[in-house]
Amino acid sequence: MLDWSLVSGPIPIVLAVVGGVAMLVLLTYRPQRRWWYRAVPVVVLAAGLAVGAAAIMVAVARLFPDPVPPITWWSLGVALVAIGLATTTAATRGAGRWRRALAPLAAVVVVVAAANQVNVYFAQFPTTRAVLGLPLPNQVEFTQLVLRPSTVLSRSGGQPLAAGWRAPAGMPAVGLVSQVVIPARVSGFRARPGWVYLPPAYLATPRARLPVLVLLHGQPGSPRDWLDGGHLAAMMDRFAAAHDGLAPVVVMPDPLGAALANPLCLDSRLGRAQTYLAVDVPAWIRATFQVDPDPTGWAVAGLSEGGTCALQLAVNAAQVYPSFVDISGQVEPTLGDRRRTVGAAFGGDTAAFTAVNPLDVLVTRRFPAVAGVIVVGSADRAYLPQTRQVAAAARRAGIRIEYRELPGGHDWRVWSAGLETSLPWLATRLHLTP
Repeated sequence: MLDWSLVSGPIPIVLAVVGGVAMLVLLTYRPQRRWWYRAVPVVVLAAGLAVGAAAIMVAVARLFPDPVPPITWWSLGVALVAIGLATTTAATRGAGRWRRALAPLAAVVVVVAAANQVNVYFAQFPTTRAVLGLPLPNQVEFTQLVLRPSTVLSRSGGQPLAAGWRAPAGMPAVGLVSQVVIPARVSGFRARPGWVYLPPAYLATPRARLPVLVLLHGQPGSPRDWLDGGHLAAMMDRFAAAHDGLAPVVVMPDPLGAALANPLCLDSRLGRAQTYLAVDVPAWIRATFQVDPDPTGWAVAGLSEGGTCALQLAVNAAQVYPSFVDISGQVEPTLGDRRRTVGAAFGGDTAAFTAVNPLDVLVTRRFPAVAGVIVVGSADRAYLPQTRQVAAAARRAGIRIEYRELPGGHDWRVWSAGLETSLPWLATRLHLTP
């Protein structure tokens, strides 16, 4: 039951129907005119004002780099109306005991149903397991993994790793995931714990010396997002099953420091996020795992703000990540607009920002050794024109770009499909497969 889908199939429909019934129960608490002409309108008005205030605050403060979809505000309004009606019922004289007990329960049902409507839109939490943050089916404690030493098969002679690899007896059928702490020894960045996916070929004996994919989530978000909303483990297991257990080692670090933080993937007054991702994370990976040490076997990818970050690292740290996948990324790192961004991150020093902003850097430098995939949803009105602009600028700077528009908007359906459709390109680019 923990893995039943909350975003497709019968459960979202059942939740919506039950939520509608619960709202009807709250609305029909008392049939008297006073209830309908006074209590209900006041509650609805108060909820509308609260939603409006929240929308204005988000717009003015620019709390999120992405536009907030209307379903979010509608669902918030419905939830507030339910809470208001339940509170009014509890405070009304003459309400029976059973009505007092039923009203809070009905409000909870409405709130859950409304929240899941937003979840259906983004597909952020596909199961109850994801909502509760419970251990994943293939999760193990990091201390239980045999990381070193092991007999290792590396690529040689300019051939991809697959040319000399044969799946050994006893190799697991699927990979494992584990939560990890990646120290910030150089940057001092206060990152949350990250995650790692190890494919079957890494868990085998002998072990394949695999390429590395550093995978970044969006803002707001957490490193586990790719495992929950993106179904990363199942995706990589499918790829590995088709390639004798071979797939990249995927490391999912924290580029934010907190769910709502946005250090812009830069070294600035907001934190040294770029140094963390370009120095600390690679150093920890090389010291911890037996992976391909050659930078040509390394890539960075991400979604939304993480996609912007992937482009930034490919431009500002091309010696570390010469390959990237930018999924639904922005035209530049931002806190809402350039003035606000430059002020918060660089104290108003525009030159400091343009020195690291990818589209400004791409005007003055060429990157013939860098290649990338840029993906966006065809219905993503906010980011579609931005990704087209990024692709054009990258090509002018000599970066080899594969550009794709997939059906969908700014949500996990596009982000997950964007990564999965990029895996064949990544595998060839990282010398894993021909």
